[in-house]
Amino acid sequence: MAVSEQNMAKYAELIVRTGVNVQQGQDVFVTTTIEMAPLARLVAASAYEAGARNVHIDWTDDTLSRLKYEKAADDVFTVFPDWEKDKRMSFVESGAAFIAIVSSNPDLLKGIDPQRIANFQKASGTALAGYRQAVQSDKVPWTVVAAANKDWAVKVFPNAGSPDEAVDQLWDAIFSSVRLHAEDPVAAWAAHNDNLHQKADYLNAKRYKKLHYRAPGTDLTVELPEKHLWLGASSTDPKGNAFMANMPTEEVFTVPFKDGTEGYVSSTKPLSYAGNIIDGFKLTFEKGRIVKVEARQGQEILQQLVDTDEGSHYLGEVALVPHQSPISQSNILFYNTLFDENASNHFAIGSGYAFNLQGGKQMSREELAEYGVNNSITHVDFMVGSAEMDIDGITEDGTVEPIFRSGNWAF
Repeated sequence: MAVSEQNMAKYAELIVRTGVNVQQGQDVFVTTTIEMAPLARLVAASAYEAGARNVHIDWTDDTLSRLKYEKAADDVFTVFPDWEKDKRMSFVESGAAFIAIVSSNPDLLKGIDPQRIANFQKASGTALAGYRQAVQSDKVPWTVVAAANKDWAVKVFPNAGSPDEAVDQLWDAIFSSVRLHAEDPVAAWAAHNDNLHQKADYLNAKRYKKLHYRAPGTDLTVELPEKHLWLGASSTDPKGNAFMANMPTEEVFTVPFKDGTEGYVSSTKPLSYAGNIIDGFKLTFEKGRIVKVEARQGQEILQQLVDTDEGSHYLGEVALVPHQSPISQSNILFYNTLFDENASNHFAIGSGYAFNLQGGKQMSREELAEYGVNNSITHVDFMVGSAEMDIDGITEDGTVEPIFRSGNWAF
């Protein structure tokens, strides 16, 4: 790996200090692939230096994952081990910080029986519902970051001179996206955080009743709950400590009213989901529910996602990202939602975040549902933004005001 040890160490420290903001005596739970052992060790070292009590690394391996989907018995994918669930929940109960280092081949499960993938997504989603609720309510600090590997890098940079050169290019793109090249990355993140909070404050003051999206292949109206909250960049845990749930992040987002989406929306970037690529798709909504699914590539996988449970037929997130965002302007298609969603307006199929509702962090799922917040065992973002998208905000009295014009902020 040609990436300097100094940059890797800076990245690890940024993940620990700004990503999850590890506190004295706190446990840390890290999920990553075995290929990323060098970065994981640096993250662990930085976490201990920040005062972590214990750092646990939960390893995965793409080769073994693919082999399992190819060779294991069918019933293996319909159950999720209790010990796996209990392990994660024990860290939730201790108030641990959760770090996910994503670094997988976007085509990892291409050609695998979609039913096996759907069965596992449903089994794991059901088993980890408690963990998901803790994350979606900010009961624990958490962050999702990325690391480059050869399969992913070659997918993103197919014209690189060699796989190693592609890896170097992907690392550089990752570092640029998280402002690691800034003279003071922590200060750069603080300024970025302030900017996104200003956008959220403006939208919260407006209290829009609905949003109307218009673009080629899209004419969609999305209703918002009365107590919706727009958020951007940093969140806070129950002790008031700030953390960044995603690095990079360029979005300002809220939760839609479950039954209030009408019309149709078309994707503008491929969606990497469950080891497959879904592309060129269009979703049609009636009374909030997805009633029609069309896709040029990955139709069956997309349909399986929508059919995961009842809640996966509805939206759980509305996110605004200007076309002129740094990741969009890089003109790099990452085939990874962590990046591509931060280059484009997007929605999420599935569960809504409790923290996007006033008082939502203290509500049960049943109470959230009464306010129109969707519940599901899944939450999958998909990209719909472009330089041709206009978005209007509609107030309670019917006043229409521009939010986006030609893909960028109109205020």
